[in-house]
Amino acid sequence: MLLDDELPGLTYLKMLCEQMPELEVVKAFNDPMKLLKESAALDFDLCILDIEMPGINGLELVRLLKNKPVIFVTAYKEYAAEAYDLEAVDYIRKPVQQERLQKAVEKAAHYLRAVFPEKTFLQVNSDRGKTVLFFDRIAYITVSENDKRDKKVYLRNGQDLLIKNLSLERLLEQLPAERFCRINKRDIIALKTLLYFSHDEAVIQLKQNQDEEVRLPLGDAYRSRFLRLLQK
Repeated sequence: MLLDDELPGLTYLKMLCEQMPELEVVKAFNDPMKLLKESAALDFDLCILDIEMPGINGLELVRLLKNKPVIFVTAYKEYAAEAYDLEAVDYIRKPVQQERLQKAVEKAAHYLRAVFPEKTFLQVNSDRGKTVLFFDRIAYITVSENDKRDKKVYLRNGQDLLIKNLSLERLLEQLPAERFCRINKRDIIALKTLLYFSHDEAVIQLKQNQDEEVRLPLGDAYRSRFLRLLQK
């Protein structure tokens, strides 16, 4: 969830966030009172917000949100100590740089994983009905050729599964962020299946303990995050 009372700043922040595959902007506000009023009805994990705003400032708002991780984005440096007293995940000075915001978002992801223990599976609607999909059995996920709303999951035992009406963005939210990576507009891979890669291609092992390889394009927009995950 985003908050900045200045519309140009809010629009720019929203654009930066939408360029990060691991983020979904639930809602963007330019009025802190509207955010406060609607927040209880919204399902969100992180709030990125300004501090200096009319009516109620960002520090006061965070006290009212209670237990939601926040990243402050502000032109002022004098609020930093108070922000960290509120246990803010990070404090970013304007103008916001993409790389700096990315680091803050990754810190927030680490925080959330520590607070909410990682699951080993997720439940999905598939062509076989309700299905439990275990993370460690996934090789890669791709957009269905027949219907782009559906996603085909290739499992490491050689089987496959069709997930019904679920976006790649929503899938990424539910997959462990350090174990899965979107590498182009169509494909998410399990990093443990990666054999090798080049500037524009990733090669994965499709079936466990077998030599079958799958070559997938590595898109320009996804390369930097892919490389960062490999360095961890």
